Amino acid sequence: KRGFNNVAFGTQYLPVNLSALNAFEEGTVVDAALLRKAGIAKGASDGVKILGTGELQKRLTVKASAFSAAAKAAIEKLGGTVEVV
Repeated sequence: KRGFNNVAFGTQYLPVNLSALNAFEEGTVVDAALLRKAGIAKGASDGVKILGTGELQKRLTVKASAFSAAAKAAIEKLGGTVEVV
């Protein structure tokens, strides 16, 4: 194909499910660096997006580039906090 498209300029997020966040202790501040260190988020990307698949069982403070609506609601329901970085 010829011409211009915006694929090269799009934002690529690494998806992380809520159930994967249960690996951390309650009260932990979870950010992209901690997810990469734990081996949950692998690969090159512009950030991490938390998805609502699975069930979260611990109260956490989560810092990520993006959140799905279901993930944000599930984190806040348990008393955790959500911060968009």
